[in-house]
Amino acid sequence: MIWYLALILATGAERVVELVVSNRHARWAFARGGVEYGRGHFGSMVLLHTGLLLACLVEVQLLDRPFIPVVGWTALLVVLASQGLRWWCIASLGERWNVRVIVVPGLPLVATGPYRWLRHPNYLAVVAEGVALPLVHSAWITAIAFTVLNAILLLRFRIPTEQRALAAALAEPVFESAAPGPRA
Repeated sequence: MIWYLALILATGAERVVELVVSNRHARWAFARGGVEYGRGHFGSMVLLHTGLLLACLVEVQLLDRPFIPVVGWTALLVVLASQGLRWWCIASLGERWNVRVIVVPGLPLVATGPYRWLRHPNYLAVVAEGVALPLVHSAWITAIAFTVLNAILLLRFRIPTEQRALAAALAEPVFESAAPGPRA
């Protein structure tokens, strides 16, 4: 359990690093006329992602979840791969990446890195990690609950907000499909 606690704390520390990078990038975007969208759902996202980390620990401790090697090691590999994808997204978007929806009007869509193939590759990383991180130590209730709540939040609020923001910034029609394609 100690190593799992260390993994969860390391994931939390990584989130703090993301927030530092995000805040720097948000200042960059606002200095260039960036417009923020979707402030109403941002608190829910923070609560859900913080809850994921806490729920992983609570479920493992309270329900005495075992470490099942074949599941745990596979899930850990997925967690590490999702972190790699997340940072590839951040590197590909550069100063345009942040955890909020801030779009600088007039900038072209990013079509490099994972954005060559997927419209929302960071959300693939979020979904994969949200399933895998709890399953590293058999916290299957947390994996299911996070997946369902995250799907609602992403599909109902976050992705449509990003699509509207990009459409407004680019003066293009909103893309409602989840089809692959470049995005900012």
